[in-house]
Amino acid sequence: MSSFFLFSVIILAVAAMVIAISKFNLHPFIVLVVISILVGLVCGIEPVKVINTIKSGFGSILSNIGIVILCGTIIGTILEKTGAALTMANSILKIVGKKRSVLTIGAMGYVTGIPVFCDSGFVVLSPISRALAEQSNTSLAVMATALSGGLYATHCLVPPTPGPIAMCGTLNADLGLTIMMGLLVSIPAVAVSILYAKKISSKINIPANSECSLEELKEKYGRLPGVLHSFSPILLPIVLIGVSSIAAFPSLPFGKGTIYNVLTFVGNPVVALILGVFLAMTLIPKSEKANSLKWVSKGVTDSASIIAITGAGGSFGAILQLLPISKSTTGLLASGLGVVIPFVIAMILKLAMGASTVAMITTSSMMAPLLSNMGFTSPIGKVLVVLAIGAGSMVASHANDSYFWVVSQFSDMKTDEAYRCQTGMTAVMGISVIIILFIISLFIH
Repeated sequence: MSSFFLFSVIILAVAAMVIAISKFNLHPFIVLVVISILVGLVCGIEPVKVINTIKSGFGSILSNIGIVILCGTIIGTILEKTGAALTMANSILKIVGKKRSVLTIGAMGYVTGIPVFCDSGFVVLSPISRALAEQSNTSLAVMATALSGGLYATHCLVPPTPGPIAMCGTLNADLGLTIMMGLLVSIPAVAVSILYAKKISSKINIPANSECSLEELKEKYGRLPGVLHSFSPILLPIVLIGVSSIAAFPSLPFGKGTIYNVLTFVGNPVVALILGVFLAMTLIPKSEKANSLKWVSKGVTDSASIIAITGAGGSFGAILQLLPISKSTTGLLASGLGVVIPFVIAMILKLAMGASTVAMITTSSMMAPLLSNMGFTSPIGKVLVVLAIGAGSMVASHANDSYFWVVSQFSDMKTDEAYRCQTGMTAVMGISVIIILFIISLFIH
């Protein structure tokens, strides 16, 4: 099979995927499965082997991260429904102060975007954004841009958000290390979004028109959970997974005995996130206990589409791994571009299809068989590729992205204003992150 034929098939497959999802509004799950079958057959793989590979690829990826995605979505739903997300926001506000309101709202987004989808996180926090804009006499465009950037950074770069989790499973990247690196890289990304908000979005004047003050928002939710209680469903899994990763370092700082076994057990992402779910359920007040099953069920329902797309992405990746891609890409991968390659692929898919999560899953499936030729097989190397794909999936949120419309509609932005604020900001964020990652990759990978 010639390299020209192989890459022609892959390019046509990706193009067909983009057109089917963006033009004909077909669900990514259906598209990924059908395209996987067609690619396998066109490339001469036996039909029975194609189907078996698709099934094994689907099951393999979900066996790693299916439960984690479910638990992460359930936690996010409960935090939103109980008002814990608002408590988290208020606690950050007290630390940073109202005078630094733009920094405050960006920090709120940074923290809230870890467990809560950026779309729902923006909806939850947008009333606070309006209230802060009014109190600080700041354009709502500035506050909305900073909030959107904060949410978007951790949404694209930090597990347990489904996209980064799926990439970790596909690329076999260490989840704890990805969380730590993602949190660090997200900080300059949020800083860029805040700077963009102050320099660019400030030129657009949108009145706050806040319907209620921060105090009235608290009354709307009733008695809010405590700060530590609200943060615990997020912090506990992150700490457990992080400590487990440290325990597994080659130096074995905790040895190989009972402590090591306990830490690696409770730090397994499945166990850690299940514990997080139980902690989140303790946030539900007695008056709402009757809704516990409903809220958990909503989290399960919301995760179904992500799980289906993730599994289908695993199928596509399994088919690609049967093809001699690595032999055909030796020259390209030796070009020195390194992490820029997955970044560009994810960026193209994001721009074409709109969905960051779909871009992440698809790109990671394509990159999995290429890691060895790229020289990114070490734990830190795999994490850099995960984050590079996340950075590419940031560039850029525009009209085919649901988040674009959530931000514009909840912030009273006209479409052209949303392009300046949201699209421009997300493009600058993604490019800034890949520059940082490329510099890091020159020294360690």
